[in-house]
Amino acid sequence: MHGTGERVERMERTEVAAEGDGSPSRRTMTTFSAADEEKQRGVRRMKLTALALLLFVAVVYVLAKWASNAGAGPWAGYVAAAAEAGMVGAMADWFAVTALFRHPLGLPIPHTAIIPTKKDQLGVSLGEFVGENFLSEEVVRQRLRAVGIGSRLGAWLAVPDHADRVTAELSAALRGALTVLRDSDVQAVVGEAITRRADAQEIAPGIGKMLEKIVADGGHKRVVDLIVTRAHDWLVLHDEQVMDAVEGGAPGWTPRFVDKRIGERVYKELLRFVTEMRDMPSHPARGALDRFLGDFAADLQSDTDTRARVERLKGEVLGRGEVQDLIASAWTSVRSMIVSAAEDERSELRLRVRASLLSLGARMAVEPKLQEKVDGWVEGAAVYVVTTYRKEITSLITDTVAGWDAEHTTRKIEANIGRDLQFIRINGTVVGSLAGLLIYTVSRLVGV
Repeated sequence: MHGTGERVERMERTEVAAEGDGSPSRRTMTTFSAADEEKQRGVRRMKLTALALLLFVAVVYVLAKWASNAGAGPWAGYVAAAAEAGMVGAMADWFAVTALFRHPLGLPIPHTAIIPTKKDQLGVSLGEFVGENFLSEEVVRQRLRAVGIGSRLGAWLAVPDHADRVTAELSAALRGALTVLRDSDVQAVVGEAITRRADAQEIAPGIGKMLEKIVADGGHKRVVDLIVTRAHDWLVLHDEQVMDAVEGGAPGWTPRFVDKRIGERVYKELLRFVTEMRDMPSHPARGALDRFLGDFAADLQSDTDTRARVERLKGEVLGRGEVQDLIASAWTSVRSMIVSAAEDERSELRLRVRASLLSLGARMAVEPKLQEKVDGWVEGAAVYVVTTYRKEITSLITDTVAGWDAEHTTRKIEANIGRDLQFIRINGTVVGSLAGLLIYTVSRLVGV
């Protein structure tokens, strides 16, 4: 046993020296943080403590055997038995602990150096464990339901300072999104959407219904009043131009004075007609216009030819470059308006958003139904993400572990849990000694 203790001591010194080796290759493979280095020093101290305890019981065993052979009395046998069992327990636990990280004594014993050789399998098992126990639908729903996101979020949003903060963050996000988007892309999308929607939907029946309602309500009469008033005023101001136009259209063989009289007559009749339309709500021409608009509204809804003509006209109008430019330029105006409103803390947009957040927070804080609805939305979203991307999430663990260097992983894990594992060796020495003492005592009592 003394020779075995020396071999163990040499082995321990070799491990400690390897861990403290300052060779360039080892430093390259094990780049630890300051915290890792401190933990590693703690592991080395505990290894030395466990080794010292093993050497202590070995020395006790040698002395007890010497005393027993020298006739010191029965007590020496008890001490030797306890020390011998303590060495066996220490050696067994040293082998078990060391086998986790490397081959004991450098010998390729089967089922040793478990962590470096089974690193990838451990990563897969860890990923599966996380997926089954932390990313299951039941666990996610249970944890989120216990948190009570709806009520907590409501209480948080009900605080004015928090609502201001959320409003500011939303405004910044909105400005950022509008800044990232290219105007040309958005304009193309908006123009295409409007054109496609207009092409897909027939507009004649809708225009007909609207016109029918306008005529029935007499809404067109104001337009007629405006037109005839403006026409009357224009005729009064441009009498000579009207008469000149009539005279210019007369045949060349008619006398000049006849053309002038005809021009004056036409102008007077035209002025009288417009004046009567302006001053007489019941003028026959107004009634004729009402009937025409009513018939046209009916044709827009039921007449096939009229509807087809309107559709052709719609296509021609939408196809014009000026109209497409107008549709596309609408985005520029809208974007500028939104950005200005988002930047202004006193804008109507931000004030309304803030008021809405405060109102929503106040309701969420006291209304169980709304809280349940919000909790359901959050749970549904979280469950969807977890169930849909669980494989990708767990693969992050497995791929990360697979990418680690085996030696680096071993040293990293040993630095974090090795100190606790050394207590197993110490406990094995103590428990082994007590067990050996108990077994020896029972054997002596029964006379074995």
